[in-house]
Amino acid sequence: MIEDGTYEAMVVDASAAEDAPDGVLRVELTITSGPHKGDVVALRGRFPGHDELDLLAAPATLTVDGGQPRVRLDPV
Repeated sequence: MIEDGTYEAMVVDASAAEDAPDGVLRVELTITSGPHKGDVVALRGRFPGHDELDLLAAPATLTVDGGQPRVRLDPV
């Protein structure tokens, strides 16, 4: 995982997490700016109102605090 901070990102892959409860998606985000540009971070979580196709290429903000990642989808 990358160090604590806030990162601009984009969803490059999303799929149903096979070993998780219904509604949990596995997403891969690529960092789009700064010293970690191009790094890929994989996370699992719920994205209410979105399916795998909705998430592809969605801009997002990745925040890491105390080693815990959080993703917020940015409006288009």
